[in-house]
Formats: sequence, C-alpha cells, structure tokens
Amino acid sequence: MREFDAQQLDQYLNSSDSTPLLLDVRQDWEYDICHLADSLLMPMAQVPALMTELDKSRETVVICHHGIRSRMIGAYLEQAGFDNIINLQGGLDAWAKIIDNTMSTY
Repeated sequence: MREFDAQQLDQYLNSSDSTPLLLDVRQDWEYDICHLADSLLMPMAQVPALMTELDKSRETVVICHHGIRSRMIGAYLEQAGFDNIINLQGGLDAWAKIIDNTMSTY
C-alpha cells in the first residue's frame, strides 16, 4: 500500500492519466458533511460484504477522516488480493486544511 499525504494525492490526481477509485470508508453522516467529488461511499463495516463489487485491479484511494480507518481497510483489501491501494494520510481533515479550505470539517 502506498501512503500519500494530501499534497501528494492532489498532485497525483491532477497529473494522472487514469482515474482511480476514491473509496470513502467513513459513515454516512460523515460523508454528508464533506467528501471528495466522485468518491464512492462504502462504510468500513460494509467493506467485507461489498468488496466483490470492487475491481481488484483498479487503482483505489482509500479515504477516511484522519487516515486510520482507511489504512486498516487498505491493508484488508491488500490481503484480499487488491494490489494497487493508496491510503490518504491525514484523511479528509488534512485535505480540508491543506488543499480545499472551503471544505466543511467536523
């Protein structure tokens, strides 16, 4: 699993030719407050049951509030055979502080 901080992920998303899946593993209420455009909400507890809906070969950026839950899910997905995982270090909290200061926080 690769670990990108907010600046690295922003640069990567703006320069990449392909579009990775932005997998948000927070709760519905958290997602309602703020999220990245085009991200897929799949709360952490639902990932084991729903991961068959994900493409194992697609680059996937796992996102949460501070980067802890996303790191755990990234490791879980890797153990399940996903081989192209990126964790957003610092999560959306860091994203809002560093990249998009208009993003709501909690």
